[in-house]
Amino acid sequence: MGEVRNADVAHILREIAVFLEMQGVAFKPRAFEKAAISIENATEHIVELYEKRGLKGLQEIPGVGASIAEKIEEFLKTGKIGFHEELKKKVPVDLNSFTGIEGVGPKSILKLYQKLKIHNVEELEKAAEGGKIREIGGFGAKTEENILKSITAAKGSSGRMPLQSIMPEVHALEERLRNIKGVEQLTIAGSIRRRKEMVGDIDILAVAKDPEIVMEYFVTMPNVARVYAQGPTKSAVRLALGLDADLRVVPKESYGAALNYFTGSKDHNVALRQIAIKKKLKLNEYGLFKGKKQIAGETEEELYAAFGMDYIEPELRENSGELEAATNHTLPNLIGYKDLKGDLQMHTNWTDGRESVETMAKGAAARGLQYIAITDHTKRLAMMRGLDEKRVRAQWKEIEEANKKLRGTITVLKGTECDILKDGSLDLSDEVLAKMDVVGVSVHSYFNLPREAQTERIIRAIRNPHVDILFHPTGRIVGRRPPYDVDMEKIIKVAKETGTILEVDSFERLDLKDEYVRKCVQAGVKIAIDSDAHIPAHFGFLEYGIAQARRGWATAKDVVNTLSLDKMLRSLKKSR
Repeated sequence: MGEVRNADVAHILREIAVFLEMQGVAFKPRAFEKAAISIENATEHIVELYEKRGLKGLQEIPGVGASIAEKIEEFLKTGKIGFHEELKKKVPVDLNSFTGIEGVGPKSILKLYQKLKIHNVEELEKAAEGGKIREIGGFGAKTEENILKSITAAKGSSGRMPLQSIMPEVHALEERLRNIKGVEQLTIAGSIRRRKEMVGDIDILAVAKDPEIVMEYFVTMPNVARVYAQGPTKSAVRLALGLDADLRVVPKESYGAALNYFTGSKDHNVALRQIAIKKKLKLNEYGLFKGKKQIAGETEEELYAAFGMDYIEPELRENSGELEAATNHTLPNLIGYKDLKGDLQMHTNWTDGRESVETMAKGAAARGLQYIAITDHTKRLAMMRGLDEKRVRAQWKEIEEANKKLRGTITVLKGTECDILKDGSLDLSDEVLAKMDVVGVSVHSYFNLPREAQTERIIRAIRNPHVDILFHPTGRIVGRRPPYDVDMEKIIKVAKETGTILEVDSFERLDLKDEYVRKCVQAGVKIAIDSDAHIPAHFGFLEYGIAQARRGWATAKDVVNTLSLDKMLRSLKKSR
């Protein structure tokens, strides 16, 4: 039982949800999906929770009722769920292989199996290349083309995992290693330190009094699936979560140089070494040398200073102008991880969230936020119990009650995530939108529209004078769903004209991408960094949205929800 991870339980519950959705079962798929999300983001290991409090403990997890708790118990004891096995017999497909393939949802997978006996993505690719997909009703040539593009993109990220999915275990690993006796310094380096969206491995750097003790502990950890190598100062393992991890112990005087080297990126490092050569210096993982004398390398700050540069934050190290800016002392003062004062997108139990308005507000206040906007879905999203105008007004009363109870603690704003319809019109009337504190809009359908049509659809929506924010502008989910084809440069231009804010959605999407964040910064378009929380634990995802904004060179001044409540409201379109 000890090897079962929260992610393993969440994965099998998600598969059950997908199989049920294939069959057209109502409500149950969402129940399993909600339980999966809660387990994935639980702070306590599910095995430990079950060992302490049994079935009763499992039912304390939001969204886990008696029936789902029993299935989790079965999985923890046997590694299988009989209900899952029964569902899979009916449609024996490898659901995991279809993850992230555009245009291939549960109903599509079922149809592909029924019509072409496609079991996995390899068979899907072969059928698409043979022109067989377009012959099935409801697909067509464009869908077939998008499927092939998505498969190619998925191959490009093979073996890599979304940052957010591994960070809980990375944090636990870091804490475990820091607590080894004699460890003086320890940092997770590589793409994780640069907060890249997708991560391929884990690089760990340490300074320790007795490196061999650290190495012995590292290779014998319970979450190690395989040991590739064990040496006195370097070891390499495969972790149970599916990623390789390397640990190096280096001398204190070389720690900064080694940290810089193993943080990367490769392009940043190559450019920095070329600068060293021009200065007749030698830079490597052991330090910066003039002849045989080390002149810097104990800290990264010391290393950059030796080049006459300001310190470059890890998120910027992509050789995209940061070295020149550091030399010219024009690096941006990046938004800090504690700079947000509010959160402008989240969901409650009025639609697809789990908790009440008040519970979400209290959770946000506990994270130090001063204001939030409740932005539940609108009526077009019937599966998520989207709100019509009547229910919107009813929700406002609950928001008003929450504000009375929580006065002086946090302010709850009346908002919406209003659906953008196919023609760019909105899913709520202008009369209702005009009375909202914050209006966000987003695309949840017709992802396969041609580029021009998709772009014009979104532009029409953000030209609406009541629309303040465009939520998750490209519709992607990192590692699972590619963005729809849209001209973001044109949208950024119109956002500048209309005063529309573009969002970085922190929850599994990281949408906008860092490259578009930077274009917003350059164009003077404000961004919002939101959690898209469905339970209070999801406010923790704001960290990743902030990291994405930092990678896009954003400062606090570029982010609307770093402002106080009054200033933020005055910055919205309706106020201007």
